[in-house]
Amino acid sequence: MVQLFLVMHEPLGQAFQACARHVLGVEPGLTVVDIPPDADPDTLVAELVSRLSGDMNQQTLILCDIFGATPFNIANRARKLVTDAGGNVCVLAGANLSMVLKALTDPSGSMSERYQRASASAVRAVANPDQPAC
Repeated sequence: MVQLFLVMHEPLGQAFQACARHVLGVEPGLTVVDIPPDADPDTLVAELVSRLSGDMNQQTLILCDIFGATPFNIANRARKLVTDAGGNVCVLAGANLSMVLKALTDPSGSMSERYQRASASAVRAVANPDQPAC
């Protein structure tokens, strides 16, 4: 089983969690780490590493909102530290609600397969159906 973390600009992770609860009708199985604007990245990296290191056999997929932004950088630094210690963590940026829902509702397959399906779902959700270029 792959555990799911949302590491995003505050309050986006909690908003995605609330949307998932609304759509699915149940409490979504995920961990939210919203990053406030005045956060100390080093402290949050250490806290995230601690949370991710609880069970080194656990596979973890971390979804972030923006590649290269502070939440992504915190998640990616934590990923490197946990992976170097033998953990199995992947980070995927560019999250939208479609990606979050796919990651929550499509639990089958390997971490790599779930990563690919969540990524593909996010891309499919960006659409301009039957409209000329704007």
